[in-house]
Amino acid sequence: MNESAFALSIVVPVYNGATSVPVLVEALARLQVPGGLEVVLVNDNSPDNSLDVCRDLCRRNEVALTVVNLARNFGEHNAVMAGLSQARGAYVITMDDDLQNPPEEVVRLWRYASEHAFDVVYTYYAEKKHALWRNLGSRFTNWCADHLLDKPKGLYLSSFRCMSAFAAKAILDHAGPFPYVDGLLMQVTQNIGRLQVDHLPRAEGRSNYTIRRLVRLFLSMFLNFSVMPLRIGTLVGFLMAGLGILVFLIVLLEALRGGTPQGYASLMGAVLLLAGVQLIMLGLVGEYLGRLFLTINRKPQFVVRDVQRNPRAALASAEQEDAV
Repeated sequence: MNESAFALSIVVPVYNGATSVPVLVEALARLQVPGGLEVVLVNDNSPDNSLDVCRDLCRRNEVALTVVNLARNFGEHNAVMAGLSQARGAYVITMDDDLQNPPEEVVRLWRYASEHAFDVVYTYYAEKKHALWRNLGSRFTNWCADHLLDKPKGLYLSSFRCMSAFAAKAILDHAGPFPYVDGLLMQVTQNIGRLQVDHLPRAEGRSNYTIRRLVRLFLSMFLNFSVMPLRIGTLVGFLMAGLGILVFLIVLLEALRGGTPQGYASLMGAVLLLAGVQLIMLGLVGEYLGRLFLTINRKPQFVVRDVQRNPRAALASAEQEDAV
């Protein structure tokens, strides 16, 4: 990204998007962007025929189009990082392939970011057209991000975002296997804007995000960019120790007054509670150590099997390399 070949790059991670990606690319190709735009499709080892569809679009589309094929499924944020590594625009917009973000909003988002010289602009919605459990999960994740990340209060972390080439290049320096794009951006800059856009109902199919995927994404944010969970564990330990001292004093006073301490059930409940808290804290520390172990052993963030560019994208890439 030393020399920008385009004014705007649009990075789209593709997973089970065989029916929606052609509609999205067709709409993006019609956009008028002074300085030109390119589209980067990242096939995250989709189980359907998304790769064949993307390659067909690459062959017959006039807009500069690059198809990045990953060797296996790495997850959305890893796929976004793979797309950013191939993007050559002065600004980069990331968006999903499900058509819930109107392609018509792309130019408005790009103009807003460039005219105000923001490093990052996040979009937010008056009303999200997701299922209730997805909306509740997003709210909880954003609430946690308010406390765990150096995030401006009230900023909604949307996957439909625009970033400058500076910000994109800066986060690409992160080589860890558990990237969380929003956390990386918060570490790079605080020059962040927000723009309200429309959010459409899903045209067909269902979300690729399962509860398991959302939990994995949450853990990447929860554990990779803050030591707050460990501090919470320390605080819980102090609270439990204080509670234990209080209970001990109550039992001691009862014994000194000649009474026999009662409560086998309450004793077992206390033991189980303490054991549960200890196991949770051990698991938390183990998760940190496990992620550190995988990072030190260089578990790949993504592995690109091949990259395909149509003639316009290939020409721009060659010109950029010659300029560098």
